[in-house]
Amino acid sequence: MPNPKARPCDEAAIRSTAPAGGCPSGAKPWVLAVTILASTISYIDESVVNVALPTIEADLKTSAAAVQWLINAYMLSLTALVLIGGAAGDQLGRRRVLIAGIGLFAAASLWCGLSPDIAQLIAARAVQGAGAALLILCSLAIIGATFDETERGKAIGTWAAFSAMSAAIGPLLGGWIVDHVAWRWIFLINPFIALPTIWIALRHVPESRDPDAASGLDWRGALLALTGLGCLVYGLIAAPERGADATVLAALAAGAALLAAFVWEESRSHAPMMPLRLFGSLTFSGVNALTLLLYAGLGGAFFFLPFLLIQVHGFSATLAGAAFLPFTIVMAALSRWSGGLIDRFGARLPLVVGPIIAGGGFALLAGTDTGSYAKLLAPMIVLGLGMAITVTPLTTTVINAVPQHQAGIASGINNAVASLASLLAVAILGAVALGAYNRALDQRLMTPSLSAEVRQAASQARG
Repeated sequence: MPNPKARPCDEAAIRSTAPAGGCPSGAKPWVLAVTILASTISYIDESVVNVALPTIEADLKTSAAAVQWLINAYMLSLTALVLIGGAAGDQLGRRRVLIAGIGLFAAASLWCGLSPDIAQLIAARAVQGAGAALLILCSLAIIGATFDETERGKAIGTWAAFSAMSAAIGPLLGGWIVDHVAWRWIFLINPFIALPTIWIALRHVPESRDPDAASGLDWRGALLALTGLGCLVYGLIAAPERGADATVLAALAAGAALLAAFVWEESRSHAPMMPLRLFGSLTFSGVNALTLLLYAGLGGAFFFLPFLLIQVHGFSATLAGAAFLPFTIVMAALSRWSGGLIDRFGARLPLVVGPIIAGGGFALLAGTDTGSYAKLLAPMIVLGLGMAITVTPLTTTVINAVPQHQAGIASGINNAVASLASLLAVAILGAVALGAYNRALDQRLMTPSLSAEVRQAASQARG
């Protein structure tokens, strides 16, 4: 997908869903409209928030650690609950769960926009992530259930085209809103999209389920994943400020223990949301490890880039949002071409060359003086080229590594891994960056020429 924050196996999730049949031909355009709108509100929200983070930080007078939670609260809920959201749709009805997810997302967006302080905004973002976890896989599965093999290509192409447009427009729209209206409106516009989407879904989208889905939902696994990742991320984010104190060490230890319990639970559950036997395939394990590393680099870079452009180089939020355009355009333009690479070279070579090129893009981004928009073009184009070469072969490898009847859960796991990558990257790289900043600040404060008043003011503004 050309969306810089999108998950790599979205299209595979559509193709792995068996057509349900029974949908009138006149309703199919409405189904496609609903799924596009549902995907759009989650994709746009993921991409626009990054551009608004510097303004939110200044407006709410909060710390860098709290700003990390604005991303990680959302990604935490999404990562832990996305697989159970897909399973809920298969068992309880995809339309029903989709509508519940859109409604929850819209209500949480309203809460975000009206939040008076950072604590409520973080809590609202966590609820937003839970809503996204319900709607994302259900919206993809509804496309697969509605359109048979003869119609899927056109339906997927239409859905992908609108997703590409939302990826391109999202950061620009978010930047413009931050510059000319108020950052709160990046959240408050979501209910205006969600309400007509729910109305159309109720009137025109037929219900569908997976008749072969295992009964029961893996709530214990989801709860263990949510609490385990939450403790781990809390420990990582708190470490630069608190050091290796008892709270940080306890959080990290609790996170490790809860995640170990999650693995144990998945090994014994009759309906696990993450079947561990899939990881018995070295190919499946390897391509998920590649996904984790590649999307961690992407998530970390795209978290820090708006801060660099806005707070260091003085870009407007709109211009900072435009910095993502070259990346998005290159991925959208080359997505079809990259699919042909598999036929010519197989999947292995693109999965080696693509990440190497993407790594070159990260290196250019780190080594280039990004003080002007023109200097951002080369790094973002190279990064987009590397991702374009990688994503389609990655998706194909994930699906081919498992039996056909498990392609849906395999694509869901890979999408969850991509979300997990962003979650861990913001926590770990944020901790590293804040630690380095604090050490540099301490060294500067030791300068003999500084007055006591300056030292005190700098210390009070730490973080």
